[in-house]
Amino acid sequence: MLTLSACGSGDSDAAGKDKAGKEEPGEEQLAQAADRSTCAADAKPVGTPYGGQFPEGWPFPTGTTVYDVEDRGDQGTIVTAISTSPFKTILDFLNDDVAAAGFEVESGETEEHDAEAEWEGNGHRGRWAIRESGDCPGETVIQVLAADSTS
Repeated sequence: MLTLSACGSGDSDAAGKDKAGKEEPGEEQLAQAADRSTCAADAKPVGTPYGGQFPEGWPFPTGTTVYDVEDRGDQGTIVTAISTSPFKTILDFLNDDVAAAGFEVESGETEEHDAEAEWEGNGHRGRWAIRESGDCPGETVIQVLAADSTS
């Protein structure tokens, strides 16, 4: 199973590899996946489905634009989005609506301006991370890493 570190610490070993020896994306890899300074007014939506190992049934809140998708092979697919909804609204959506869609949070951490969690469901597993945008007042950056549960 893919394990991901939260806030720079977690279940991976010091080399950043999972138990099978594969590189695993943690907070640093998510941060490097896309430009997180993109505002909703400038975000160019990518087409759906997002491909790779990203589940077609993953819901995003109204007012969200997915603007970057990266297929990381065995590590999964990282989707980056910006939402016009505030941080607390997005956090509630991820903990309620996304979980109701079958993607259950297994562990996580919430701080004042960011949150992250590991999740599993519907044949997939991964991590989501959200943070208040430092460049776009009132907007929230959403990143979701997804991989097939069997990978």
